[in-house]
Amino acid sequence: MTTLDSVLDPAAPAFQENREALLARLAELDSALDQARDGGGEKYRARQRKRGKLLARERVELLLDPDAPFLELSPVAAYGTDFPVGASVVTGIGPVEGVECMIIASDPTVRGGAVNPWSLAKTRRAGEIALANRLPMINLVESAGADLPTQAEIFIPGGRVFRDLTRLSAERIPTVSVVFGNATAGGAYIPGMSDHVIMIRDRSQVYLAGPPLVKMATGEDADDESLGGAAMHATTSGLADYLAEDERDGIRLARQCVRRLNWRKAGPPPRTADPRPPRYDPEELLGIASADLKVPFDPREIIARVLDGSEFDEFKPAYGTALVTGWGELHGYPVGVLANARGVLFNAEAQKAAQFIQLANAADTPLIFLQNTTGYMVGTEYEQRGIIKHGALMINAVSNSTVPHLTVNLGASYGAGNYGMCGRAYEPRFLFTWPNAKSAVMGPTQLAGVLSIVARQAAAAKGREYDEESDAAMRTMVEQQIESQSGALFLSGRLYDDGVIDPRDTRTVLGLCLSAIHTGPVRGAERFGVFRM
Repeated sequence: MTTLDSVLDPAAPAFQENREALLARLAELDSALDQARDGGGEKYRARQRKRGKLLARERVELLLDPDAPFLELSPVAAYGTDFPVGASVVTGIGPVEGVECMIIASDPTVRGGAVNPWSLAKTRRAGEIALANRLPMINLVESAGADLPTQAEIFIPGGRVFRDLTRLSAERIPTVSVVFGNATAGGAYIPGMSDHVIMIRDRSQVYLAGPPLVKMATGEDADDESLGGAAMHATTSGLADYLAEDERDGIRLARQCVRRLNWRKAGPPPRTADPRPPRYDPEELLGIASADLKVPFDPREIIARVLDGSEFDEFKPAYGTALVTGWGELHGYPVGVLANARGVLFNAEAQKAAQFIQLANAADTPLIFLQNTTGYMVGTEYEQRGIIKHGALMINAVSNSTVPHLTVNLGASYGAGNYGMCGRAYEPRFLFTWPNAKSAVMGPTQLAGVLSIVARQAAAAKGREYDEESDAAMRTMVEQQIESQSGALFLSGRLYDDGVIDPRDTRTVLGLCLSAIHTGPVRGAERFGVFRM
């Protein structure tokens, strides 16, 4: 292995400027995370405790192994929408009895845990991750069912949650449900379609229709317990497999279920059992990414602070130098890395990437994409040299690669460069974003400029004088709109990534993801689409 040498100067003005800019973005992230942890607010958290119930995150903490890490996913879902940050559900990956599990915990302090469009999207994403990585799923349920004012947005797509549960079971991926309170209407199908079901005496209420609806539909007078109580389901309907005495006992039984799964990882273990940490301080990651996204930075400085021992064997270092590719290990797992060096992807970079991706598939090696790209190069020279077919070559390779992909957006992710560097549409196993990062069709200034040119051409074609004042106002408005809609928190709020992370946590987050990925087998592609040469 080749050990990377760092030339970073933490005392340089540019480093300090970059660091201050990232710290400002981190402060915004911390504020959003505080909103998510606040749930429905102090009033509803106090009410939950007064009822003798635990909060969603307290349930998760008790379920996990002591002092175990928990990789929370999409924590700022619904940020910038009409719904509370966090989307009334907590999702993430953590070890239970030594088994890495996908955990989904509804937050009853937010509108009774009712499912809204963003909690639905967040839950479905958790299911996708569980299936792709063969992670047992544990649902901690307390939900009032659908958020009725938005039922038109959630009713039809919501059926996929139940379909996905049964598909997990069909793939022999275990599912466990612990019902802490109400599981009404569609919510009743979560335990109904789980492999193992735990209910809590005098707490759990699981029914398709509550007493009021039963009265309206059939005229029958029914009480909660006889209609859907825990004891009834444990003794009469058979829906409950275990009857817990209280919440902590329910969590104990959930851990017991996982312990008896006899679960084993199907993927290869880490190549190195005791990997060395990077040679350089991860604190320095705050000063590497440029505050101005138009200013490139050397991704090797980031790689040196993420990979084991800062060791990295670069592939084709003198060819296609705007893209850095190479091999290393991360927490003992072999990985291939593709990292943008100068933002723009040229013909050579696209060809280099396609070959490297093929090699990784031949070696069954997961790939890490470190995005900082403005897209593929445009202009007469590059069109004549075949930038379209070379870009298609790279996107073909990314699309048909079957080794796990991990993507981190470090700065810019614009245009088709987002696709070639495995953006969300290309289904990386996990995708995370640094707080300073942006993603859009193109940069705000470029997009506003394009609209201005098109408007000028349209005015000229009609023989009209162009209104410069209106043009300036339009450009300002468009730039502001794109600036706000391309930011990390905005995009994460809409589930376009799996979370915005502190750059200093990049190695840890990727390590947790690699461990989760290796719960299942890791195999490269046996074929690709037709490459246009």
